[in-house]
Amino acid sequence: MNHRTNRSSLALAISVLSSAALLTACGNDGASSVGSDGKTTVSVGVSGNVFDLSIRLADEAGYFDKQNIKIKYVTLTASTGTSALQSNSVQFLNSSPTSFLAGLSKGLPELSVATNGGGNPLGIVVSTAFAKKHSLTADSPAPEVAKALADSTAGASSANTKAEAGIFLKAHGVDPTKLKWVSLPSPAADKAALTKGEVDWFITSEPIPLQVQHEGDGVVVANPKKVPEWGAGQAGYGQVVVVKKDYAKSNSALVKGFATAVQEATTYLDTHASNDKAVVAAARESLPGMPDDVLSAAVAEVDWPTTAKMDADGWKKTVTFVKDGIGAVPDASVNADNWTNTYLP
Repeated sequence: MNHRTNRSSLALAISVLSSAALLTACGNDGASSVGSDGKTTVSVGVSGNVFDLSIRLADEAGYFDKQNIKIKYVTLTASTGTSALQSNSVQFLNSSPTSFLAGLSKGLPELSVATNGGGNPLGIVVSTAFAKKHSLTADSPAPEVAKALADSTAGASSANTKAEAGIFLKAHGVDPTKLKWVSLPSPAADKAALTKGEVDWFITSEPIPLQVQHEGDGVVVANPKKVPEWGAGQAGYGQVVVVKKDYAKSNSALVKGFATAVQEATTYLDTHASNDKAVVAAARESLPGMPDDVLSAAVAEVDWPTTAKMDADGWKKTVTFVKDGIGAVPDASVNADNWTNTYLP
């Protein structure tokens, strides 16, 4: 969700491009490697957020193994994921719809082959002092929260999350432009600014808001359950598995195996509690260092689909949200050539 440019992301971008150049020099054409055990190893771009869970669970639970697939993880940012896919540094990319639509707007030959999570798992967390001053709790109604935030200093580390906060505020009659906004370089900086008293609240993707609450430094007063405008039902947003079109064409059986394993994992997530032993174990791999109760709560913020299949109505909602709702990709568009359910069981 975060679309920011800073020194660390620039360094990673340079690293990715350098790696791509090395792979090209070695004659790598994006083909996956097959080991002596007959299993194919593929590189998968992940973001280190809760949406990676379906892929981690598919790996931990043996769903990829059943498809004779081994996974090599490559952690990327929103600004480097697409370039890594295009350079063949990764064969599969767990992508936000925003990044995918941005790639399509540039004419890149990308294809979404599965959806593996829905909604915007965001949290607005206020400082404990602000919560006390305005008598806010985690159960405070949305209109009451928005009213309290009307006269405050807010922090955001991406234009997208700031826009999503604006959607919430405007839905309850609060003009987001009247607030004092502090632009911060990262979610970690959001947290630091809150604990130092530099902002009254911030918005970012989970699990950081829940972690702040767990540590006693704040209270999460808004999430997708309280803000339907962030949910999959209205926003049609979430996460998608993206490949290059030529890779899918040349490796159809492999793509089908990957998509099948991901669907098996999302079905498990949809039908099991967020504190399920297997779910929490996979969440620890996705988000190392987080307490189990934070992990479980973050998992519960996502609308995990029973099926990884996509449809035109869902994409229409997503494009509207990305284009008009948060203004992230002004020329966003998608058609039947950009997504397919062909590789799903």
